[in-house]
Amino acid sequence: MNKKLDDILRNYAAADWQHDLTVLLQLSRPYMWRLIAAVLCSLVLSGINGAIAWLVKPALDTLFVDKMANMLYLLPVGVICLFLLRGIFTFFANYLMGSIGSKMIRFIRHEIYEKLLKLPHSFFTSSSSGSIISKVLNDVDVLKNTVAFTIKDMFVEGGTVVVLAAVAIYRRWDLALISFIVIPLIVYGIASLGKRMKRTSLQTRILISKVTTILHESLQGMKIIKAFTMGREMSRRYDDTLSEHYRNSMRETRITEFSSLIAEVFGGIGIAVILFYGSSLIASGEMSASTFFSFVAAILMIYTPLKRLSRVHNNFQQARNIIDRIRSIVLQETEREGGIEKEIRGEISIKDVSFKYPDAPDFALKNIDLDIKQGEIVALVGYSGAGKSTLADIVGGFWEPTDGNVFVDGINIKELSLESLRSNLGIVTQDVVLFDNTIMANIRYGRPDASDEDVIAAAKAAFAHDFITEQPEGYSSQIGERGLKLSGGQKQRLTIARAILRNPSILILDEATSSLDIESEHHVQKALEVLMQNRTTIVIAHRLSTIQKASRIVVMDRGRIIEQGTHEELLSKNSAYKELYKMQFADKEGG
Repeated sequence: MNKKLDDILRNYAAADWQHDLTVLLQLSRPYMWRLIAAVLCSLVLSGINGAIAWLVKPALDTLFVDKMANMLYLLPVGVICLFLLRGIFTFFANYLMGSIGSKMIRFIRHEIYEKLLKLPHSFFTSSSSGSIISKVLNDVDVLKNTVAFTIKDMFVEGGTVVVLAAVAIYRRWDLALISFIVIPLIVYGIASLGKRMKRTSLQTRILISKVTTILHESLQGMKIIKAFTMGREMSRRYDDTLSEHYRNSMRETRITEFSSLIAEVFGGIGIAVILFYGSSLIASGEMSASTFFSFVAAILMIYTPLKRLSRVHNNFQQARNIIDRIRSIVLQETEREGGIEKEIRGEISIKDVSFKYPDAPDFALKNIDLDIKQGEIVALVGYSGAGKSTLADIVGGFWEPTDGNVFVDGINIKELSLESLRSNLGIVTQDVVLFDNTIMANIRYGRPDASDEDVIAAAKAAFAHDFITEQPEGYSSQIGERGLKLSGGQKQRLTIARAILRNPSILILDEATSSLDIESEHHVQKALEVLMQNRTTIVIAHRLSTIQKASRIVVMDRGRIIEQGTHEELLSKNSAYKELYKMQFADKEGG
């Protein structure tokens, strides 16, 4: 069973290479048997590579010294068998490590998504969706390649280097020592480039997040881009970011290839010295030509895995950056869990509540005192920025008060289970949120266990049934991302049907009818009147018809409640509401 990702990252939270390596090993732990099998295949591969270098001497001696003619036929067969075995074990090593990488990435993506569902509202207001998507898709995909191929290369190429080094030492230890002098130089040069690779790789990840963000925003706002003829500007912005990402990617490529260049240069120097010294040994009769060629084969074969090992170091630095970026999500504090579980009746009491958004200079709410009885309809009115939506969000548990307390049915909301609160909460907002699914599934978000008959009844109550049945596949019609295949009024009626199906104790209507035309509003208003009966309702008002139905109107200004009363009471005196009414609602009433 997989250990939770946040447990792994929390236990090894320090961002150093030992902890990051331990994280990779912990992530591989559930697939240990596959990893062991891949390692065994890698060791066999290393042995085969060593055997190829080892057999050079006996092959040459047999053919050119002993002149055994029958070996002329057996030797090609042996070579074919060795390379066939190497191909088979390479396939299994790559397949096993690839499957480990894919399983690990599926686990990480699942864990990150689960974490996102539990994070507080504040996280999403301070993080761009494009950056989050980039971390889940682009970054984690790079980590897959690191696990699948880098770890395999550590075993295959590392084992090959050890075996070939043993062959070289056995054939001629003094020549081997000369050749090994260059290895520390290669390692030092590559290690010094590793720090640059880590910094450059981090910048690449940040830039691909920007690319993803622009693409995501463009797809979401394509209608606005076209309407305001911003295509050229968005294209320029996107191209600038792509160019910056390209330049940084090329820095990564230069660092990677420079590591190979270092290995090539020092390797060439080592081989040149070996050829000079080895030739003199052959000329003096101290070493046979077959021994020398076997030694040279081992040394030549050793430099290829050494170059690949240099890439392992750079890839590991990339993996470390990705682990750091995953930590930035997974180690975030989640919404509080636990608390009192109970059915909510809907009595709300707000006591001296003040609230300030993170990093905001001023308070959005100041010393709010408001009691709402069970079943009462309260309308919040005021100019934009007065704090109406913020107050509703606090009641819904999306933000916690900076000061003061909110009580629901006499229980402090901080002690009440968020599950209990929200399962008895219905929300219809001006910003319509629908999912790329069927109409039936979108309404059923209100109550996942609802029957088809219940969904249809909710749609009829929201006056949505008629336009739904006119769709090509009725309730099974796909509505596209964010309901793009529907009109604004149709989308809003689906969200109202969703709220009706939920049958909540507390209902929040955040300018819920603002997107509807007059005819649709008339139908939906009647549905809302039925929905609001005998349930506590907070209405952030946009139109006069909604305000007139309220039991009480609360007027807000700059985060404070400045007056409250019924529509008639507030109009009968020289109130702020009367001025607001004249500016925002009177012409609509007349029209």
